[in-house]
Amino acid sequence: MSTPLFIPPAIPAPARRADSLADSFATSYAGVVAFIAVAAEGNFARAGDRLGIGRSAISRSVQKLEDQLGTRLFVRTTRSTTLTVEGQRFYEQCQPGVARIVQALDDMRELREGPPSGRLRVCSTVGFGRKVVAPLLRGFRDIHPNISIELLLDDGPTDFTTDRVDVSFRNGRMEDSRVIAKKVIPMQMVLCAAPAYAARHGLPDSVEELSRHDCVNFRLASGRVYEWEFNLGGQLRKFAPAGSLTFNDADLVLQSVLDGHGIAQMAAYQVCDHLRAGALVACLSPYAPDDRGHYLCFLSREHLPARMRVFIDYMTERIRALDLQISDRPLLMRA
Repeated sequence: MSTPLFIPPAIPAPARRADSLADSFATSYAGVVAFIAVAAEGNFARAGDRLGIGRSAISRSVQKLEDQLGTRLFVRTTRSTTLTVEGQRFYEQCQPGVARIVQALDDMRELREGPPSGRLRVCSTVGFGRKVVAPLLRGFRDIHPNISIELLLDDGPTDFTTDRVDVSFRNGRMEDSRVIAKKVIPMQMVLCAAPAYAARHGLPDSVEELSRHDCVNFRLASGRVYEWEFNLGGQLRKFAPAGSLTFNDADLVLQSVLDGHGIAQMAAYQVCDHLRAGALVACLSPYAPDDRGHYLCFLSREHLPARMRVFIDYMTERIRALDLQISDRPLLMRA
C-alpha cells in the first residue's frame, strides 16, 4: 500500500511592496519624451516635427503614457492643446530629468565623436611594459593631452572587469575567446648566452645538450617555472631546464645572462639591442617557436571610446615601427 503524498498548504505570496524604480521602468520613456515635446511646442504636429516622427505616433505615445499614469495630461480641442493641472505638475517634475538625460547622451556622443579625452587604465606584462610601452606614453600624451593614463605592470592574467582595465598588453598565445586580441608584432623567443659564458662552456648544438649547461630560469606569476619551447620538425617541444638560478623578474634573468651566469630563453624585445651590440650571442635559433605574439587586448570592438581607439592605433603603429624583430638577421647564426 503506497503512502499518501503530503502536499503542504499553499502559503500566500507576500504583497509586492511599491517600488518607484520598477514602476518608472514600466512607464514609457518614449511617452515621456513625446509629452515633453508636446508641452514645449504647444501641439502634436510641431512636436512630431521636432522629434522627426509623425503626429499620430506622438499621439499614441502620449495616450499610452496617460493610460499608464491613469491621468489626463492634456486638454485637447480642435484649436488648442493645453496642459491639465496634473499635466503641468508632471511637466515641471519631468523636464529637468529629461534635460539631464539629453545632456548625458550629448556628453557620451561628444566623448565618442569629439576630441579624445578621459582616463585610460592600461595593463602590461612587466618586461614589455617597462621596455616598450612606457617609453611610448610621452609621445602619445603630446598628441592627446586630454587623455590621462594609468599604466599597471603585472605578469598575471588581466581581469578587465574587477580591475577596470581598458587595454591590456599580453604576450605569448592568446586562447581567451572572451577578449579581442589584436596581434601587434610576432614574439620571437631567443636562446642567449654571454660571449664569456660561450668561451668557457661552449654553446649547445641540440636541445638535448642543454641539460649539460647552466640555465637561468624565469618563474611565472602563477608560480610555475617557464618551460623553454622549441619547434622541432613542426612539433612543439618543451624543455624544463634544471636552473642554476631562478628569478621572477625578466630583467633579472637578462642581467644574469649578461653577467655570464648561464643560458636563458628570452623574448626578442629584451635581447635585440644586446645581440646587435655583441653583448649576447644566440644559439639553437633554427628551432625557435614561431606561434607567439605581442597582443593588444580589450573586451569589445563595439562602441569603443575615442580615447581607446586612438591609443590602440597609436601603440600599434609605433610598436611595429620599432626594430624588435631579429629573426632574419645574421647575428642569430653566430653560434
